[in-house]
Amino acid sequence: MGDFGTVLTAMITPFKADGSVNYAVAAELAAHLADNGTDTLVVCGTTGESPTLSWDEEYQLFVEVLQAVAGKAKVIAGCGSNSTKEAIAATQKAAKIGVHGTLQVVPYYNKPPQAGLYQHFQAIAQACPDLPLLLYNVPGRTGQNLSPETVVRLAEIDNIVGIKEASGNLDQAGEIRRLTPKDFEIYAGDDSLTLPLLAIGAKGVVSVASHLVGNQLQQMIQAYNAGQVTVASEIHLRLLPLFKALFITTNPIPIKQALKLQGWEVGSTRLPLSEADAEVSQKLEAVMKNLGLI
Repeated sequence: MGDFGTVLTAMITPFKADGSVNYAVAAELAAHLADNGTDTLVVCGTTGESPTLSWDEEYQLFVEVLQAVAGKAKVIAGCGSNSTKEAIAATQKAAKIGVHGTLQVVPYYNKPPQAGLYQHFQAIAQACPDLPLLLYNVPGRTGQNLSPETVVRLAEIDNIVGIKEASGNLDQAGEIRRLTPKDFEIYAGDDSLTLPLLAIGAKGVVSVASHLVGNQLQQMIQAYNAGQVTVASEIHLRLLPLFKALFITTNPIPIKQALKLQGWEVGSTRLPLSEADAEVSQKLEAVMKNLGLI
């Protein structure tokens, strides 16, 4: 079920000066990304500031982005919650408008045990059996790790098709790859680990940097898959300073600032996230100039 390609962009959510969602810029940015290396847009994930978006705002973003990239890219709807009931309701609503898949984050704050995590994802998958589901493991934000053993059990469910693995643990990703079927897709959740994870069987990346270098990420992955490991490594090393700069403070503060440096009117982040300070902006500007991005 569902082929999301190799470069998935975890898309930011643009805001107007009054703090409301700027749907027009969201549509424009989505179309731009689809034309510049992005196979699939992940809308309303962590990078999209999902914790401070209302369900109505998220739903409208799904509608706008679907229309903007129709025929050019797929759309995965971030519908995760730490309430299974809410996650199911949001996923069912998104499914009705034709999204191509859903991203479901490990429930945050309430720290369920592995049995609870299994039942949570199982319930969402069963509620929308025709919608491909991508697991999202990011223990640095959720406070709980989705174990390889639980991922293996979840991979047996027909419409749970892959995982965004953002634990930063290469051994864990390797265990998932070793124990799951070949058609279960692993995506790097950190740009800087894309190439290392390709080496152990990942398909691609759910990327932040692809807002800026989507075509180059595609080139890196295609080079690796063609056996041109040295070429892939050269691209990775050239982009590594950007990967690091985009996470010198909490995501998506740096990527929003980077887009503003390129002239995109994406607005600020919503509180409790703060604006990029002068030091962050200067570091981003230096890295981006060096790569010819501004």
